[in-house]
Amino acid sequence: MTETSPAGTRTADVALAGQSVLGVVWTLAGRLGVVARTPAELVAALAADPRRRTLTLSGADAAREPLAVCELVEWLAELGTVRLRVTARPGSPAHTRLAAVRRGTLELAPEPPATPETAGGPTGGPRRPDAAPGHPSRPGCAGGHTFRLGRLDDPFAVCAADPLAVTAAYAADEDDHGGLRPAWLRAGQALCAEPDPARRALVLLAALSDAADPRLRPALAAQAATAPWRVVWNRVQGDIRPPWPGPVGALATAAGRLLAADPAGRLHAVHPEDGTPAGRPWDTGRRIRALAPLADGRVLRLDDRGRLATGHLDGLIGIDRPSGADHSDPLTDAVAAVLTAHPGSALTAAAGTLVVGDRVGSLHAFEATGLHQTAAHRGRVTAASALAAPGGRSGVTVYSGGADGTVRAWRPGRGATATPLLRRDCPVAAVHAARTGTGTVLAAAWTDGLVRLHRPGGAGPLDFRPGPPVRAVAVTGAGTLVIGMDEALLCLAPAA
Repeated sequence: MTETSPAGTRTADVALAGQSVLGVVWTLAGRLGVVARTPAELVAALAADPRRRTLTLSGADAAREPLAVCELVEWLAELGTVRLRVTARPGSPAHTRLAAVRRGTLELAPEPPATPETAGGPTGGPRRPDAAPGHPSRPGCAGGHTFRLGRLDDPFAVCAADPLAVTAAYAADEDDHGGLRPAWLRAGQALCAEPDPARRALVLLAALSDAADPRLRPALAAQAATAPWRVVWNRVQGDIRPPWPGPVGALATAAGRLLAADPAGRLHAVHPEDGTPAGRPWDTGRRIRALAPLADGRVLRLDDRGRLATGHLDGLIGIDRPSGADHSDPLTDAVAAVLTAHPGSALTAAAGTLVVGDRVGSLHAFEATGLHQTAAHRGRVTAASALAAPGGRSGVTVYSGGADGTVRAWRPGRGATATPLLRRDCPVAAVHAARTGTGTVLAAAWTDGLVRLHRPGGAGPLDFRPGPPVRAVAVTGAGTLVIGMDEALLCLAPAA
């Protein structure tokens, strides 16, 4: 159970019996609104977030990896912003280790002796997937199929079983099981939080590498048939057919191509239809925070210091440079000069308007005729995307996301930002809007790993959690959603 108090303190109660330390990390991260793939990442994520947490962790001695779980508890106690109440059986190694921790944020209480019912199994180990509560293999449930712990190469079994038991089994087994194990470990936090087997199959399919057993992809796709998304293509670290373009820190669309910038400053172009490379990589020499392609083939780049740089894509994506085009114009030169003195935190451009977000929550729209500004967010503007008005009309609409968790729309020169389009209790990580055949489609991602596609008309929003932290999103002209992460690039389409 997780809840947020009126003062903003998040609380979570987690039973540790039978869990691996990875399962504990993913459970806690999901309930506390952060993304973490390892114990160190969980501690780092909580250290960077000023909100206070109160955690009740029961049965430390009955965990699958009790001493590793105790080490995690010690790290959390060091933070000072996490108050922990942990139970362990007196006399157990876990109780002895935790009793030695001298931190006021940790309260250790005795745990009654473990039983098969409380420990998850006769030996205190994790529940077998075929013994998970509510699992289809239990008598009287649909299918009557028995999934055994040894069937970790069976996609139907692992998606239908208790995800924490599967996590514990994969953590203890180095065999890749046809590619299911590395995919599960890549997307584990989302898999453990998702109760629906069809959606689990979708997440697992999205994390599958090209080295996996070729029979897995159609099997997972069939199992995910009732999910609200379908996987169009995916590229994960190590893929070679076609190659993975590298970590993604920013995404943009230009001239029918998808541009992906990695943290080292290299810019890659891929075909949005299938993710295959388009042209050669471009090493810009600077870490890239945001991309803003222009109609003349130039692309503006906001670097990690909040400064502006510009260059022409040329052969990268097959754009011929217009006669007389260069790497600057009076407007971009003026904006670059402003950002040298006042660094930006977000960047976008459309129809001759350059928009910069800053660290205090304001948006600045630079046009040849003047400057428009608005106070859009509380705290840093973390992402922005602009669209030109349809039908040749003048003006742009700016969609921005902020550290306050909101996504807002603003039309420069026409008043302040409106009521939030979207609001959640964690910072926005990325925003992108595109005009498709059905209308304007808006994608947003938050730092807890959730991606939401806001669709026009009566179509409701669609959510997806890939598992790892989301660094960037993009909507293509065909209405597909591209998600950029440190170890994967993924394209999804709404199932209906």
